[in-house]
Amino acid sequence: MSCLLSTAEMFAADTAAAAHGISGEILMEAAGWQVAAAIRKRFAPRRVHVLCGPGNNGGDGFVVARLLESWGWPVHLFLLGERHRLEGDAALMAQRWNGPVSALAAEALEGDPLLVDALFGAGLSRPLEGTARRVIEEIAGRRLDVVAIDVPSGVDGNSGQVLGAAAQARLTVTFFRPKPGHLLLPGRLLCGELVVGTIGIPEPVLDVIAPKTFVNTPALWTDKIKWPQPAGHKYDRGHLLVAGGAVLTGAARLAAMAARRAGAGLVTLAAPEGTADVYRGDHPGVMVQPLTGWERLVVDRRVTAAVIGPGLGIGRGTRALVADALSAGKRCVLDADALTSFTDDPQVLWQLGKVPVLTPHDGEFNRLFDHTGDRLTRARRAAATSGAVILLKGSDTVVAAPDGRAAISVDAPPTLASGGTGDVLSGLIGGLLAQGMDPFEAACLGAWLHVRAAQIVGPGLIAEDLIEAMPAVWRSLADGDVPSRPERTGRRMCTHLRRRRAAWTTESWRGW
Repeated sequence: MSCLLSTAEMFAADTAAAAHGISGEILMEAAGWQVAAAIRKRFAPRRVHVLCGPGNNGGDGFVVARLLESWGWPVHLFLLGERHRLEGDAALMAQRWNGPVSALAAEALEGDPLLVDALFGAGLSRPLEGTARRVIEEIAGRRLDVVAIDVPSGVDGNSGQVLGAAAQARLTVTFFRPKPGHLLLPGRLLCGELVVGTIGIPEPVLDVIAPKTFVNTPALWTDKIKWPQPAGHKYDRGHLLVAGGAVLTGAARLAAMAARRAGAGLVTLAAPEGTADVYRGDHPGVMVQPLTGWERLVVDRRVTAAVIGPGLGIGRGTRALVADALSAGKRCVLDADALTSFTDDPQVLWQLGKVPVLTPHDGEFNRLFDHTGDRLTRARRAAATSGAVILLKGSDTVVAAPDGRAAISVDAPPTLASGGTGDVLSGLIGGLLAQGMDPFEAACLGAWLHVRAAQIVGPGLIAEDLIEAMPAVWRSLADGDVPSRPERTGRRMCTHLRRRRAAWTTESWRGW
């Protein structure tokens, strides 16, 4: 399973490795070798300037410098701080370096070198300042080639946020497991190509750490998929109810079709008065019933789940539909207008009953929940507050469960920023819930199906294309032919940024 480790959990992994007889010296040598090997694999020999900080990240940099020089690369090392102040394993690695050491300054950037950023790792806790910040901003302004150790200096390893400033890297090499900041924006884009190196930390240390943050890949949920069985029938696969709106009829129709492609055995659309012909017109496999019979529909024991919100309208009527479904114990996906209808008093929603899945975008989320902090923290806090699985939509979609589990999606293409795609996502999750899938796993799988379909469709995507691409996505899952490695995270997304590496600062990122 592709887990992510916070900076504190990674420190615990290093400590646990020592208990297994693997010293910090061995880990640092292995980390430096992984970085040097990744550089040699991707670049032709050229001048290299290694920028080292005063901690263990700088110690890794000393190892990289020594190895590259031993392979015949011209290397110069620049140190932030004084060499005699280095401590522990970093001091030991500095003793093993016999080449030149200069004080870190803007002169380190002259001559268009390949830069190894070993200034600060993922545990940086305050904004860059002084010489380090000036150098990082100069690197960004000059668009120099950078290989970052652990994370680009200035990126928070837990949140992906920029602490003062950070420069775009072409390659980032981290160790043992990725961190949330490698996948959350803007850190994901700043990392460039991400390589996760093995440095000798035993896998069993994860049993002790018990991480709860994951990359949203098939390893997380593939064994929970409700595949059709030879002796099965449509009633085994659940019956989803979708509430339809009177004006924006396309939203509920998209959700209903997506639910069928997700595997729901039956889907019923509840249509407002005067709209039945619209809802019956394009997809004969969807059953249509009058919305006036909603109370009767939701208490039907054959109905296993409901999608409420897409195109429904905001107000008392929508709140009543939600209340009826939750009081009937149905597994609900609440999206769009079903969320906004409770903006005035979100506590009312939490008190109606257990809500399996909420799928807000940032605007809807901010109207319901405390929106301070990074996306991962916000989603986890909202899940704990509401008792629901929260799917916080975006290029770095986060799914969080009330028990603390969370998953981060990767490689969502920007073509998903199109009308109706969120309705498709709600339908996919609703279809999975209808089949009895765990809400957290259903939300994760739905998000993955959504992204994978968009990747298959490519440019020119509209919401309907996602539904048409779903059989191909399911085939790839059934065949085990799916991308699942986090090592390539951010590679495609950063291609355009290599041509325009402006200085990344906290202030400039907020304007995006």
